[in-house]
Amino acid sequence: MKSFIFSIVITVMLASCAGNNEGVNVQALNQEFISAWNNKDVAGLEAMLAEDVHFLQGEVHYRGKAEVAKNWVRETTGTISDLKTNVVSSASDSQMAYEGGTYSVDVLPAGPDQPYGIGEGNFMLLWKKGTDGAWKLSYAQLEGLPVQVKNR
Repeated sequence: MKSFIFSIVITVMLASCAGNNEGVNVQALNQEFISAWNNKDVAGLEAMLAEDVHFLQGEVHYRGKAEVAKNWVRETTGTISDLKTNVVSSASDSQMAYEGGTYSVDVLPAGPDQPYGIGEGNFMLLWKKGTDGAWKLSYAQLEGLPVQVKNR
């Protein structure tokens, strides 16, 4: 009888420990981000940023929510549309989640006589769980190819 009770106690402990390491659905986080981006929901995008977020693209490195919101989110949402991703790798645990792969966007013309473009490259988004339990974008890295003229 003691071994049976011991087995139950061990099973309950292992089950409770396994529950603590459950990750968030990173695909859902990124779909929420992509949807906000494609809908030009700047306030929604800014709300997803961690206070200590980092954004890297080539030689550009922005640090902190205010700088990333100003120089990436607000400056870029009006210049691109139809953000799509192709996920190559993703993982999550109870505190962090990431997704990486390739992306494509339509680049809007800079002026009335300018052509539309297509932007493509690699991406990585890292999310962290805050002390309040909310998941925030902590790190974003984009490595883009030169924009190509889009055939309409």
